[in-house]
Amino acid sequence: MPLEPVTSTATLGLGGNIGDPVHAMAEALRQLDGRPDCRVLAVSAVYRTPPWGKTDQADFFNACAAVETILPPEALLDACLDIEREMKRVRTERWGPRTIDIDVLTYGDVVQSGGRLELPHPRMTERGFVLKPLADIDAGLVVAGKAVREWLGAADTAGIEDAGLESGWWRMR
Repeated sequence: MPLEPVTSTATLGLGGNIGDPVHAMAEALRQLDGRPDCRVLAVSAVYRTPPWGKTDQADFFNACAAVETILPPEALLDACLDIEREMKRVRTERWGPRTIDIDVLTYGDVVQSGGRLELPHPRMTERGFVLKPLADIDAGLVVAGKAVREWLGAADTAGIEDAGLESGWWRMR
């Protein structure tokens, strides 16, 4: 008798600031949800956020999602990178403008460093633009010993605004 595949829940951060980033994030989520090895469980509100790191560029739109997957962590990363490439994401400048960015933030309770994928994402607890939408879907998620809501309480959220889109925005764009 074949074994049932093991499923894990991962969280993803999505964003962009070129073209129509909300449409790009919605398309990326629909592509993930359409795969036989992934299912979108929850999606945050969309937030308009000031640029971080490299500040001389347009505001970003950011969201987070929880996905159930049978893919191992690196294969999930590859699926996200494939979607970025399909959507013409070009990596020319760290923290620079982009059409779409998909980061694997957490993958179950996996903690790993080095290699292609660090889990949890090494800078997520410092970034209000990640923590605010992540709190929408799982404020109690424990990352590096503290709940997302605790990290959010200590993070800089200045200038982060709800973009005012309806629930289910990613299915409607």
